[in-house]
Amino acid sequence: MIVVAGEALIDLVPQGTGALAALTPALGGGPYNTAVALGRLGSPAAFCSRVSYDAFGEALLDGLRRDGVDVTAVQRGPEPTTLAVATLDASGSAAYSFYVEGTADRLFTAPAALPAGTRAVSFGTCSLVLEPGASAYEELMRQASAQGVFTALDPNIRPGLIADADAYRARFKSWLPSVTLLKLSEEDARWLGGTPQEWLAAGPAAVVITHGGDGLTAHTGDGAVHAVPGERVEVVDTIGAGDTVNAALLHGLAAQDALSPEALTALGPQGWTRLLRFAARAAAVTCSRAGAEPPYAHELEGWAD
Repeated sequence: MIVVAGEALIDLVPQGTGALAALTPALGGGPYNTAVALGRLGSPAAFCSRVSYDAFGEALLDGLRRDGVDVTAVQRGPEPTTLAVATLDASGSAAYSFYVEGTADRLFTAPAALPAGTRAVSFGTCSLVLEPGASAYEELMRQASAQGVFTALDPNIRPGLIADADAYRARFKSWLPSVTLLKLSEEDARWLGGTPQEWLAAGPAAVVITHGGDGLTAHTGDGAVHAVPGERVEVVDTIGAGDTVNAALLHGLAAQDALSPEALTALGPQGWTRLLRFAARAAAVTCSRAGAEPPYAHELEGWAD
């Protein structure tokens, strides 16, 4: 079981460019998209969050169930669902504004235990920013790491939600000893101001950086660097692409029985190249259609070979 911990929200996706484009609601949130992508790829997955009882909340849970994601660890509350309003530029890249005050997902509390059979837990995005939930997710991360569970982190920086950038950067560094795999975009890396070598020295066994259409790079603790180019597609938008990379990496590592620090280093050039190519292709499929619509396993047949 791969557990994804973090927010579920509704993306209001523009049907064109510019601030006044018509908006269509879509199921979303970085961790939510990662859980859905894992389910579609065929990994046993569970979602750990707090979801509203409102109509949006019911739709979010229905979406998880539809793709085979276990929702027994989801907490519920009467507060409204978080909304994220996306704006697309001419290249299809999305920027977001958020409506988060008093919403259900930020009131998450750390569970007493992870679901039985948990092999890995993935964290990231808004859930590690908005209190009081952020402290609860942080507690869960540290507990999982202390129990020897593989932990993945995608900070997925949303600057508009971070009131004190320096405090967040310091907090990010405090998480690294509890992280096995750090994945982030090159934009996140610039915002955080560190380097893969610095982050590896603090704890993670591997750091994967996404470069948009230019592909992915993996840095490992033995000093090796592995890179693959991006897969060329006609981009509709980039919503959910990074979340798809998260899921593809975790799915691919589980398939290779590589969910441990030692196994990440032992993958070697061939294993990392295969894994990164699979993640790049999965993200490309997501970018080829509107909203966060990650691929199903049959759409990627042959790409993990």
